Amino acid sequence: MSPRLQQLMALWQANPTDTFVLFAIAKEYEKVGDDTQALSWYVRLRETDPNYVGLYYHLGRLHERMGCLADALEVYRKGMQVARQVGDQHAWAELNAVRMAIDPDNDEM
Repeated sequence: MSPRLQQLMALWQANPTDTFVLFAIAKEYEKVGDDTQALSWYVRLRETDPNYVGLYYHLGRLHERMGCLADALEVYRKGMQVARQVGDQHAWAELNAVRMAIDPDNDEM
């Protein structure tokens, strides 16, 4: 385990509901190429705070990289709903753009 990941794990153990730390752990696992662990930490973050809008883009991209396009589309759609609910137009547009890149013929939102 990298020193950075050890540091993040210590922070998480001190505060397991800190959404920034959960996100940082997922990103760190992505950085070292451990997509399975990254996925589990993104899911944990979504369970902890489903309104954490920033997670949906990164989780969706991870699904894409893992070859799970249907899962990526589902994540992008959910993220767009959350972005709309919290009033984050920038996040909504970004999620819509990546969704449309996968499924350009489906303009449902």
